[in-house]
Amino acid sequence: MIDIRNLSRRRFLELSGTAGVSLGLSGTGLMSPARAAAPLAAVAEEDAVIAFGYVGPTSDEGWTWQHDQGRLAVQEAFPKAKTIFVENIPYSADAGRTFRQFVSEGANMIITNSTYGDFIYDVAKNAPETAFLHCDDRTLLDNMGVFYPSHWYPSYVTGVAAGHMTESNKLGYVASFPVPSSFAGSNAFLLGARSVKPDATIQVIAINSWFDPQASTQAARALIDNGADVLFGIMDEPGYLQVAEQRGKKAVMLNTDSRKYGPNAYVSSIMFDFRKFYVDQVRARLEGKWVPDQYLLPFGDGTDRDAWGETVPSDAAKAADEVREKILGGWNPFQGEIKDSKGEVRVAAGQSMSDNDLYNWNWSVEGSSGL
Repeated sequence: MIDIRNLSRRRFLELSGTAGVSLGLSGTGLMSPARAAAPLAAVAEEDAVIAFGYVGPTSDEGWTWQHDQGRLAVQEAFPKAKTIFVENIPYSADAGRTFRQFVSEGANMIITNSTYGDFIYDVAKNAPETAFLHCDDRTLLDNMGVFYPSHWYPSYVTGVAAGHMTESNKLGYVASFPVPSSFAGSNAFLLGARSVKPDATIQVIAINSWFDPQASTQAARALIDNGADVLFGIMDEPGYLQVAEQRGKKAVMLNTDSRKYGPNAYVSSIMFDFRKFYVDQVRARLEGKWVPDQYLLPFGDGTDRDAWGETVPSDAAKAADEVREKILGGWNPFQGEIKDSKGEVRVAAGQSMSDNDLYNWNWSVEGSSGL
């Protein structure tokens, strides 16, 4: 894992990432605890209750489904423990009530797959014996750690493939909200494509939802109508892939292998695997060794690209895979000069973006519009 230190708190729709904060990196795993919090007391497996709070439905075949695979892995690894989960938790006071209910049911650990800000902070502060693991956040408490996958690397890799495949030099991106994860995904994808086609552009449409098949379908149609021939996005369902299939275009997906919804359009998917991470975290909690920390699931170990689609040309796949191997070997593709969409130099020549910069990306690169 990558240990992220001293990152500032970000509310759900806040766009201001922390500047000038360095990351401590380790090729072998966690470097050292980011806080001096004492480990929570050990829990016997047969007494353990592990609760999962999900932003979407487990049937989405996307983000929430992948997290629930982690829950199932925990249940398999610790068969005497009890796991419970609640789906479709909104960003409202209802979230706080759900987390308090978990505590009242004896949860020793609560894991969420989205960021809930004060709705979870307040509960955690009043439940010091419960461990909280909060996705896509920057705030550590004495009993709350945070985590996120470094999806920008496989997004760049699939962007290289898109650069080889696009004929119009126009890409499209279906975003959820104007948050760092959307900026990082669309920017990395475009930069990958521009390494092949320097004149490539990307249009982004944000639909203000993580799971809205109708809205993502409408956005995909609009992007294709505007000339995009390769789509990407951050949706929890395959709506824009189905549109690409219908319109004879291509699409890169997120979360899972969803090629069955568009076998001719499918390029690849940015894949996540939380199983080992969740099992390790729960094991530490049961053994009395868990302390709060901040984690990025690294490229090649928790996030990667899926197998290439059947219609991806061999030269495109080969070129992208060569870049993938370079990144896995330590090469950073996010090197200056990089300008933003207004033409201002954001990353000077000779400089590169750190994982902290990428995690908190809140501006669009040159050639991007709509976000």
